[in-house]
Amino acid sequence: MHSIFLKYFDETARQGSIRKAALVLNVSSTSVNRKILSVEESLGMRLFDRTPEGVELTAMGAILLEHCRKVLHDYERAKVLMDDMRDLRTGHITIHTMDSMAVTALPRAMNEFARKFPDISISVTTAQPEDVVQTVASGDAEIGVAFIFTPHPDVRVLSEKSAPFGIITRPDHPLSTRPSVKIGDLAGYRLVRTSDARGGNSIIDQAISTLVTPLSTHVYTNTLFLAKEMILSNQGIGLYTKIGFYDEVERGDLCFVPLIQASLAKVRIGIMVSASAAIGPAKMLMSDALAKELGQMRLDS
Repeated sequence: MHSIFLKYFDETARQGSIRKAALVLNVSSTSVNRKILSVEESLGMRLFDRTPEGVELTAMGAILLEHCRKVLHDYERAKVLMDDMRDLRTGHITIHTMDSMAVTALPRAMNEFARKFPDISISVTTAQPEDVVQTVASGDAEIGVAFIFTPHPDVRVLSEKSAPFGIITRPDHPLSTRPSVKIGDLAGYRLVRTSDARGGNSIIDQAISTLVTPLSTHVYTNTLFLAKEMILSNQGIGLYTKIGFYDEVERGDLCFVPLIQASLAKVRIGIMVSASAAIGPAKMLMSDALAKELGQMRLDS
């Protein structure tokens, strides 16, 4: 139904009179009455009983009024949001993310966002997945991008995508042509590792802890950029999701081979915000840009 009818219908019900509603709405009584009669005719039912004193809602009118008021409320909320979006001029967004996102989807999402809202500044901090979740939960980060392992009561996941682990190799590596590999297939090959590899608590450490023959790690680093360079220069192979190496894999400079390992094949990456904080227009639009970029990535092959 047209929004004009919703306003006429709502105000008439409030005033109990078509004449009084018309005065409030600053229109003629004839316009209000004609619009209501037209809708009553199209519905095949009366919405008001006319009396000498004014009008009274029928049972069906009362049901419709509840729906109409919800629609009007939602419409007003949408108008406020659209006004906020139209008025986006300045502001700041704080993002905490895994470093793999910082070399692929995040820069592209930021560039897209900046084209539309060039005066909104953004700060980005890379951190371990569990630290990203904590900063979002505490409110220190407005948006977080990290692996989703267990739900956090203070974090709301806006969108998520499957991001299975695999091995990252050069095209000339013996494992590069395999359709998939198992952890045991990596025995005898040197690894390039990042982040908390020395701590023994990473998702990779947990997956390989049961191997009879321990894997040999040749390079440890806290930056994905260096890990990528070491793999490209044949210093070892990596155990990663495809995210941080996406462009190189797409170009054929590196290969991604899926890993058959339950704990590593079902990993998901999520875009998250605080469960208690409001999602303002800037935060929502930045999150949508990130979700769009992630959605376009083929991460499982």
